[in-house]
Amino acid sequence: MDAELTALATAGATALVQQMATEGWAQVRGRAAAFLARRRGTDDEEALRDELDASRDELVAARQDGDEDSAADVTAALRGQLRRLLREDPGAAEELVALVEEWRPAQGGASVRDVHNSMSGSVQQGIVIQAGVISHIDNGTGPFLR
Repeated sequence: MDAELTALATAGATALVQQMATEGWAQVRGRAAAFLARRRGTDDEEALRDELDASRDELVAARQDGDEDSAADVTAALRGQLRRLLREDPGAAEELVALVEEWRPAQGGASVRDVHNSMSGSVQQGIVIQAGVISHIDNGTGPFLR
């Protein structure tokens, strides 16, 4: 069970970080803060929104500086928070799965990914498939792949 919660926390953190650079960030931030406040038993959604904005600012600065380690640290910190929350409140898993599905880039926004293509040599004859994120989240008992 712990592996499933860790996988869900990873999917949640990844989806949240992907949304940090989209136009819909304010809405996503509000939904995430409301989720965290409910599950932590606090009424201070504004403080949670501020924390999420601080994480976003750190992520954007890291990416602008080309500092992928610091950008990964933002994801890791969010993953840790979500994993602790899920351990303390396993009932939050269903709600987090719904939020991850809502935040998936394919359903309404660009993701924070760079794709670089480089071709060299002679003429290339064949199929080329380019993708940013290919993921599957099983709402049953299966694993969460990212």
